[in-house]
Amino acid sequence: MMLYLTFAIIAVGIFLFIKDYFTIDTTSILIMSLFIVSGVLNPEEGFSGFNHPATITLGCMFVISAAIFKSGLIDGLSSKIIRVAKINYFFALLIFCLSAAVFSAFINDTAVVALLIPMALLVCRETNILPSRLLIPISFSALFGGTCTLIGTSTNILVSSYAQKSGLEPLGMFEFSLPALCLFTIGMTYLLIASPLLLPKRKSHKNSLKKQTEKYLAELELTEESQDIDKKIGKTSLIQDYNAQVLMLKRSHHRVYEINEETILRKGDVLKIIIHPQHLAKLKESKNYALFGDEQLLEDDDAEKKIYEVMIPYGSSLAGKSLQQLNFRNSYYASVLAIRHRKEMITEDVSNLTLREGDMLLLYTSDASLTKLVSKKLVVTLSKYKAKKLNLKKAIPTLVILVGVILAAALNITSILISALVGALLIVTTTILKPKEAYEAIEWKVIFMMAGVLSMGKALEKTGGSDLISDFIYDFMGSFDPRITLSLIFLATFLSTNVLSSKAAAALMTPIVISLASAMQVEAKPFLIAVMFACSLTFMTPVSYPTNTMVYAPGNYKFKDYLKIGTPLNFIIWVAASFIIPLFFPF
Repeated sequence: MMLYLTFAIIAVGIFLFIKDYFTIDTTSILIMSLFIVSGVLNPEEGFSGFNHPATITLGCMFVISAAIFKSGLIDGLSSKIIRVAKINYFFALLIFCLSAAVFSAFINDTAVVALLIPMALLVCRETNILPSRLLIPISFSALFGGTCTLIGTSTNILVSSYAQKSGLEPLGMFEFSLPALCLFTIGMTYLLIASPLLLPKRKSHKNSLKKQTEKYLAELELTEESQDIDKKIGKTSLIQDYNAQVLMLKRSHHRVYEINEETILRKGDVLKIIIHPQHLAKLKESKNYALFGDEQLLEDDDAEKKIYEVMIPYGSSLAGKSLQQLNFRNSYYASVLAIRHRKEMITEDVSNLTLREGDMLLLYTSDASLTKLVSKKLVVTLSKYKAKKLNLKKAIPTLVILVGVILAAALNITSILISALVGALLIVTTTILKPKEAYEAIEWKVIFMMAGVLSMGKALEKTGGSDLISDFIYDFMGSFDPRITLSLIFLATFLSTNVLSSKAAAALMTPIVISLASAMQVEAKPFLIAVMFACSLTFMTPVSYPTNTMVYAPGNYKFKDYLKIGTPLNFIIWVAASFIIPLFFPF
């Protein structure tokens, strides 16, 4: 009975992952709760994901990564990267792909891509390179880099920790680096050849987004006959009847920036608004307002507030909520003029749209408010790129701590869990990060997702589901050469990551392949490496991995672009991995 219940809950979870009704972390916690409530797992087993070595290690690595970024270590290399990238398209492709891969081997890959996107856009603005020709290769390269070390991705840590809990030896820091580098070399060669041929020559949506928004902007003054005088903005006909958004209010020749729905309008107030042309035509006929002009984009260099392009990065707390729910304008003193949501460009009723990671926003705000949003990791700015100054007092000890964490684990002095924990504690105790900054550095969404998906593997293991599935696979493929079995496991895993998160796929497949290896009486490590690589090296869709989602809007891509360049790459890597993994990890 419990076995059937386990499969039913996992089926529900897969359905929710595919439909995307909730955020991934919410779905993961829901699955965990269902296991506990149904009795498949007791509370201690259900919540064990929160104190799982993989979850704790990942949290510590978030802290170390944040210290690296704050110290300016990577930003210190940005000028050199940008200088090389400006030579021509080939050099831009090469330097950004190599940078993404190298950085992602040791630092959170989503943070690396979030840093490289504005750098790449800066290069594109100052050269003839189109963003659509550059951003997908950056994302793909970051995925390759993440497979090269144990700390490269959370999936690596998850698989290694699960193997250790199952009585197997944990994976070493650089144990699988050589096969990963072989796959990266193949992938890099493919990207350098295929990117100029297969990536679209599509102009950035930046200008079209601004031009479309330009049509919606107008400036008007309250006339003596206006019925909106002495009314709160939220109650005016401007909002109720014309669905306008007030950006700025000028009273007695002085700008009033901090406005909200409770601000009361007075006679003679001058308003900057965003409004649909259809409503604007009706407004021109109204006696309530005198229209001064429209089609103004407010790019005055002397203005305190300006227009900025930003992106919602992976892990942002803005994702999953609407601007109205966030009370965005009053909380952050910023107005959203338009949103690019996947391929849609939305300029009407933006306040009710549920924001997603990877969405681009056109903000009308001050530099100070934008800095606040960026510092809280709520958005990544795309309009400009400013490298952080290298802080040697923080950079040197941070680098020493990172090297110490890596060497301690690589030389088997201690486990990656202990070395990462000590490293994170040193980051805080040496005041490289304040405790509050360390808490904010942890992507709690990922932590909750990890804890949730680990319950699936635990339930499969406890109820015998993993043994049942492995027996089924063994009956079907038991007579095959182990290399063929590994190849099919790799294929099934990377295909599943296109509908599941990589971590959910890893949590499901790891206990299955451990049981399968036992049934086949072969080493489990080749299968574990296959699952680990297959979960990370997924290129076919924009939703298969967070970094793929992050470059979707800035690159002005379409779904078919990922299929066009990603599908051949995925199948090339599948075939290559089927030969390379057994070469380094015999059965």
